[in-house]
Amino acid sequence: MARDQVDLTPIERRDDLINWIAQGIKPKSQFRIGTEHEKFAFTLEGRHPVPYEGRRGIGALLEGMQLLLGWEPITEGPNIIGLFDVTGGGAITLEPGGQFELSGAQVETVHQTSSELMAHLAQVHEVARPLGIGFLGIGMAPTWTRAEMPQMPKGRYKIMTAYMPKVGTLGLDMMYRTCTVQTNLDFSSEADMVKKLRVSLALQPVATALFANSPFTEGKPNGFLSFRAEIWRHTDKDRTGMLPWAFEPGMGFERWVDYALDVPMYFIKHGDAYVDVAGQSFRDLMKGKLAAMPGARATVSDWSNHISTIFPEVRLKRYLEMRGADSGPRPNLLALPALWAGILYDEVSLGGAWDLVKPWTAEERQKLRDAVPKEGLTAVVHGRAVREIATDVLKLARAGLARRRQLDAFGRDETRYLEPLEDRLARRTTAAEELLAKFHGPWAGSVEPIFTEQAY
Repeated sequence: MARDQVDLTPIERRDDLINWIAQGIKPKSQFRIGTEHEKFAFTLEGRHPVPYEGRRGIGALLEGMQLLLGWEPITEGPNIIGLFDVTGGGAITLEPGGQFELSGAQVETVHQTSSELMAHLAQVHEVARPLGIGFLGIGMAPTWTRAEMPQMPKGRYKIMTAYMPKVGTLGLDMMYRTCTVQTNLDFSSEADMVKKLRVSLALQPVATALFANSPFTEGKPNGFLSFRAEIWRHTDKDRTGMLPWAFEPGMGFERWVDYALDVPMYFIKHGDAYVDVAGQSFRDLMKGKLAAMPGARATVSDWSNHISTIFPEVRLKRYLEMRGADSGPRPNLLALPALWAGILYDEVSLGGAWDLVKPWTAEERQKLRDAVPKEGLTAVVHGRAVREIATDVLKLARAGLARRRQLDAFGRDETRYLEPLEDRLARRTTAAEELLAKFHGPWAGSVEPIFTEQAY
């Protein structure tokens, strides 16, 4: 979850909203890769969720990380709720149930993402181990009930928690019991954004299948390979989904702004307080006619925060966010940025990916999105299994990364980060299916070994 932005510049017109997004345009030489991953904190003794309070809580963990790193604390009232690296641009933030998130800095290569990740996990271990805290990378909390999940002291989450049951059946599970990994990538023009958005939207279910890693709920198989992805189907139809209109003529920044304006708001941050405006219209805020705050006018901060509460499979801010993957083991956290950078940051591979998905209809794309959480690589779109399509996609990504020719200190390019996905495809399986095989085999019907075998 991104930090709330502070920019009190008034928004006068719809064009201001369009221009705000258009400011994300960059020359290709300035393209960057940002990777965010969430992980579940658990008590080493008893393997329970970690509360915020107490000398061994999430708050204490953040305070220890601040002492170690020297990063700026992000506070809300008396509570520390995150950390910000003023120099490098990265941040550590909290999801609603205490999921611990690294929002990585914007870097040039996946090698730098790898270095950042290794450093972060080492630093977290140094602080967490004396507190008796471990971390698990998986898409869905494997044993805990929703009632067991702690609540972090963040005003925006309190408002969202009250609103979610009004608009979907599983929104609270999304907030409190899921973890994701996502990557953020740039565009060089409006047309470049549109092409990348369309390709990545169409292929997001393929990524969901490749990274499927959430087969357990409350200690038992839940019938899905990516239950996290299924949860998103039942969260809030106003702000989620595959955005079929993005493939229609006339797509661009303006069309996206109109979509975002149609999404009801959650909150306005007024000073340090969050004002509950759940279900109300940003258009009314722009006119000064918001029922909860008569006379209040929209600012850039309000718009930026509103955009951050929209959750489609790919999200446009001043960059594009790939949102379809379950969290997982370390190699997965590097494979995701490698996959998308290989496709979207190479013109030939981007063109090849567009040729691959261009024949798919909106109905086919939606059916694929609906099928993948349960069927994974065996789901079918346009007469082909996802496994076949994923093979083609990984070839395109590998070729794109090879042409990028970004070498590490040992002369290796970024293609090596795709190997975990290629190996999995060669075995014709997903991480979720491998976990289920262990559950039904050596784990003897218990999920508990996941806290040792799959922990960071």
